Amino acid sequence: MDACLCAVTYQWPWTDCIAGFKFKNDTGLAATLAEILMRTPGVAPVLAAADAVVPLPLSAPRLAERGYNQTLLLARRLAPGRVRADVLQRTRHTLPQHEKTREQRLKSLVGAFSVHPARAGDLRGQRVVLLDDVMTTGATLRAAAGELRKANPRHITALVIARTGH
Repeated sequence: MDACLCAVTYQWPWTDCIAGFKFKNDTGLAATLAEILMRTPGVAPVLAAADAVVPLPLSAPRLAERGYNQTLLLARRLAPGRVRADVLQRTRHTLPQHEKTREQRLKSLVGAFSVHPARAGDLRGQRVVLLDDVMTTGATLRAAAGELRKANPRHITALVIARTGH
């Protein structure tokens, strides 16, 4: 990643709000969380300059369990018409990252993402925004950005709603 911007610290009330959005089917929070992210200093210009907004993909089992990708919902609110959910793919299921140490996270994410071969050329020379909901160690974002970097974008900025104190 070339940069990472975050809206809030992952603490109350944001922990409850994001948990409701992510795990309790409270998809109506997408609009509010997108607005909070948009009001974060630096985010609006990054999104205005972005050629593509790539939401972090979920594994097939996680998507089936949840029924929706919360990050995709956010992306659609933040950048209608520039969301590229077809570029980055999750190649395998990993256990929830919040239950792991930093070392375990890094190891479990090796090979967990890839750029769709038919879409890799779409990112060449582009300004890409990689979107996720929560950042703890940054291992997931780094793994995803590393794969996106193979497609030769000009710039990758990560956006997250919340960042833990780690």
